[in-house]
Amino acid sequence: MRRLDPRKLETFRVVAQARKISTAAKLLHLSQPAVTAQIRALEEECGRALLVRSSKGVTPNDWGLRLLDTAKQVHALLGEVEGAFQDEPGVGEEVVLGASMTTASYVVPPLVAGYRAVHGRAPFRMQVANTARVLEWVADGKVPLGIVEGRLRSPRVHLERYLEDELVAVAAASARDLLRISRAADLASAPLLLREPGSNTRALVEEALAGVLGARSVRRSELLFGSNQSIKMAAVAGLGVAFVSRWSVQLEVAAGTLRILPLRDLRLTRSFSWATASPRLQGAAGRFQAWARQHPPPRP
Repeated sequence: MRRLDPRKLETFRVVAQARKISTAAKLLHLSQPAVTAQIRALEEECGRALLVRSSKGVTPNDWGLRLLDTAKQVHALLGEVEGAFQDEPGVGEEVVLGASMTTASYVVPPLVAGYRAVHGRAPFRMQVANTARVLEWVADGKVPLGIVEGRLRSPRVHLERYLEDELVAVAAASARDLLRISRAADLASAPLLLREPGSNTRALVEEALAGVLGARSVRRSELLFGSNQSIKMAAVAGLGVAFVSRWSVQLEVAAGTLRILPLRDLRLTRSFSWATASPRLQGAAGRFQAWARQHPPPRP
């Protein structure tokens, strides 16, 4: 048997783990026919079938599982080599990062502090906007790396899940009536504090409430706020119930000014994701991203 092509081996690894050619094609940024052709060529090189194909997808057979172990080891080794190069910082090279509102305030600062503690006084420049704008910056090459929240997608941007987030309902510790809320149905008669129209957080909250209560039972809020900080302070003032990132209320909950309402029948989750123009990012931003992958901040 001739020497295996590392590119085909990596394609096989992604296909074997994804269990679907279509999913693997998206992850590899290749067409489905191209992925299928690489797998068939690899099987020809090995002289045997590696996958069991069915209407539900593909599954590695015994030979495929043996090759998958090797493919994982090769992938890990190449990652270590790449990381070794990326860990060598460029002198004075600025890390440029685009961040969405919540990540800019609560995720990026501890990452920057940790990175600078290891790599010295590396210069940083962070540009802040909503998720849609950050994705535009990355796609247009205005920033090499972004970190965003929510479920927005862009065909020109590669997204990689980084941290999990939860939108929690909060109310002032002094608002006794609001603190009795324990079910989503209780929110039908409570004053809701919402973000401005077009906010990704607001869209998630309204969609979730409509799914539990029905669209007609979701109250139209008269209190709208254009930033995470303003909606938190409105909740602290006792104006109503706000849905905010669990990351964003750590200080207020610890200080006792806000309490998280334990809604038994409603849980809102989303992800914080890296955004890049291609899966492999080089330079100062690539070194920072590689370090941040290995040193995520602790979840609240």
